[in-house]
Amino acid sequence: MPAIVVLAVVMGIFFLGWRYYSVYLSEKVYVLDDANVTPAHALSDGVDFVPTNKHVLFGHHFTSVAGAAPIVGPAIAVFWGWLPALAWVVLGTVFAAGVHDFGSLVVSVRNKAQNIGTLTRTVINPRSRTLFLCIIFFLLTLVNAVFAVVIGNLFVANPGAVIPIVVEIPLAIAIGQYIYKTRSSALVPSIVGVVLLYVLIPIGAANPIELDGFAEMFGIGPRTMWIILLFAYAFVASRIPVWVLLQPRDYINSHQLFIALGVIFLGLLVGLDRIAAPAINTAVPEGSPSFFPFLFVTVACGAISGFHSLVASGTTSKQLDKETDARHVGYLGALGEGSLALGAILATTAGITAVGLTWNEQYTDFGAASAGAVGNFVQGIAGFASHLGVPVEIGTVFAAVVVISFAATTMDTGVRLQRYIIQEIGEMVGTTADGQDRAGAAGGFKRATGNLTTVTALAVAVPLALALAPGGGDAGYAFGRLWTLFGTTNQLTAGLALSVIAVYVTRRGRNAMAQLIPLTFLLVMTVWALILNLVDFVREGDWVLAPLDLAILVLALWLVVEAFLGMRRARGEMASVDETVAR
Repeated sequence: MPAIVVLAVVMGIFFLGWRYYSVYLSEKVYVLDDANVTPAHALSDGVDFVPTNKHVLFGHHFTSVAGAAPIVGPAIAVFWGWLPALAWVVLGTVFAAGVHDFGSLVVSVRNKAQNIGTLTRTVINPRSRTLFLCIIFFLLTLVNAVFAVVIGNLFVANPGAVIPIVVEIPLAIAIGQYIYKTRSSALVPSIVGVVLLYVLIPIGAANPIELDGFAEMFGIGPRTMWIILLFAYAFVASRIPVWVLLQPRDYINSHQLFIALGVIFLGLLVGLDRIAAPAINTAVPEGSPSFFPFLFVTVACGAISGFHSLVASGTTSKQLDKETDARHVGYLGALGEGSLALGAILATTAGITAVGLTWNEQYTDFGAASAGAVGNFVQGIAGFASHLGVPVEIGTVFAAVVVISFAATTMDTGVRLQRYIIQEIGEMVGTTADGQDRAGAAGGFKRATGNLTTVTALAVAVPLALALAPGGGDAGYAFGRLWTLFGTTNQLTAGLALSVIAVYVTRRGRNAMAQLIPLTFLLVMTVWALILNLVDFVREGDWVLAPLDLAILVLALWLVVEAFLGMRRARGEMASVDETVAR
């Protein structure tokens, strides 16, 4: 199959989804109205609440939600064949992610830009806030653990990427200082930063840095050493103001995201590569996870991601200039991440052939698919870049720098958010209903989580322990299982957001099927995958992942109950209104 045909068909479907389905959602389901004043205007403060041009806001939103996850998941999922992975990415993006991201933004804007956690309490019931905090705690723990493993593996496999990535930190700090002190636009400084970063790529390729000898001094492997160093860095990075490092590095990464997509699609057009993978892999080894249900939790970001609801309701809703811009920012942002997932599929099924790799050798079993997923993507990008005249060695380092940059930014944000969540849990546990501090251990936990150093240490220690636990982060099959657990928490977060949106829509007398269909599908696939994983973990005696899986399963079942009760209550309210009107 010519990869260019797949690219053209998928982009055509994405266009139809944008042209017709997003318009249906806008006019019939969410009923956008520019007469409604958005929080960006009503609560304008020049800091958080700032009316922003829809094109600029789309760029900020897209780069915030798109990271390494829509690369890793699809790169693993093509193990089952390119067609199932592609079908889920396309259908999930158009009918699930678009609905979810768009709806999360609209509901937040209609409720004074409240975040999804607060909305669960006000739209569904107060008890749902506890459910939200628990799901997000597990989501962030797994996000930080899996991306530390991803980055560690990439540094070991691509030591030429170390110098560009390390230098990017002071480079981003310098850009942040310049922007902060001069109050100037970030566009030109961030472009200069990208140019300098890419100048360092051939330097890094010529001077690879490996930690084998240093790690041996401590009796550990180089990957483990990288993971420890990454969390030490995250401990520091998550404590400093966002404008110092996180925001300026996001500016650099926003350009990298579009450059990477340009390399993928332009390289494909020039090279006219063919897909070397089977449409459906009929040679799956016995004992491998089946694509029902595991495909749908392996590919979360890139099809539908609950993390997007945190961004849409946390920052984007505070900057929306007018309601109709929500379609452009929310739905189009979902299509953008779907395009990145499409790029990952094409890179790992077509691009790798340009560097002499054989798909069948790279995807012999699920362990090989999981361990080599990111490496295959990197090689695929290098293959596409080679069609544009870039040497394979330089293209490989370029691709590794892009993925590591995305993953490191996700870790920075994840540890910072984890700190907020632990503090909120401490506040909830240590405070009585009348606002008084509890005595004993509950009050002590609240006081401890009020200390910046203590709470940051907790936010780092939990995912670090998971990443280093025996079997928890090992390359291969165990990493694949860890990734699917991350996917289940991501899908549960999406399910919670869809529940909020469905209840909101139902209470206004509109058809909520656009939310209920993906919600039901996600919950079925997630619970199914959790049960199958739990059985395997217990049978294998994996007492690291089994309790974690069980806890997430309990949260999934709790979410099923809350979603059902919320919808029943909303329909009951509508029935009461109809009866009153009839009288």
